[in-house]
Amino acid sequence: MYATRDRAADGYRAIPAVFQYSAGVAALPGFRIERARFAQPLPLAAGFARIAAHLQSLDRPLTAFCQCELRSPGQFTEAGFRAFNQHYAKTLEEWGILSEGWNPVARSNVCPELDPPAEPGFHAFSYTVPDPGAAPGFVTAGSGESTEGKGSYEESTIAHGDTSPAGLRRKAEFVLGEMERRMAALGGSWGAATAAQVYTVHDIHPFLGEALVRRGAARHGVTWHFCRPPVLGLEYEMDVRGLALERVLPA
Repeated sequence: MYATRDRAADGYRAIPAVFQYSAGVAALPGFRIERARFAQPLPLAAGFARIAAHLQSLDRPLTAFCQCELRSPGQFTEAGFRAFNQHYAKTLEEWGILSEGWNPVARSNVCPELDPPAEPGFHAFSYTVPDPGAAPGFVTAGSGESTEGKGSYEESTIAHGDTSPAGLRRKAEFVLGEMERRMAALGGSWGAATAAQVYTVHDIHPFLGEALVRRGAARHGVTWHFCRPPVLGLEYEMDVRGLALERVLPA
């Protein structure tokens, strides 16, 4: 079971993970987590500016920002991914989010196979708002078929290089297990989930029924994004959320 740490002033708790993101967030009592999706992806700098303006319009501090979903032009090398993450984290530091010495913001970052953006940017983001009567809410970070923070991605990737139906099922089952571990730490479950997102360019139909539906991961369906995970060599990623309120922000 993962441990969590509270961000009491910001209304959520998070699973400490790697420097670029936490493994997931959940609302603390008296708060709810809302998700906002941009009608069109926004480049990183413009997206941060829109997020800041949206939080200001709700009279929420920048530190209420707790999760985001990014889109990138293509997969990164491990060195390229580190460089991108260091650039991304600079804004979090400027916003005071890293002031406690760790990164509580959960994140996914995937690469559309068709019509990719010209540069990395935001697809969606989540934040906390006060709500004394709110039901519990959570969002996991995206996870590919690799154990994060333990050696290189290649060394820790399940069925590395194997995109056969059997290899993809092994990858999917590992990721499903990781989603369950994160949800358990956040007080969530498949039964409490309102959305499950899959990111892969490979056919999920051979294992959709037995690996996802039968396990409870498709209780409200599965949103399949024709995207690749962010690092070369990874083939399958998921994230899960259980939120009562979501909105779309106009372009």
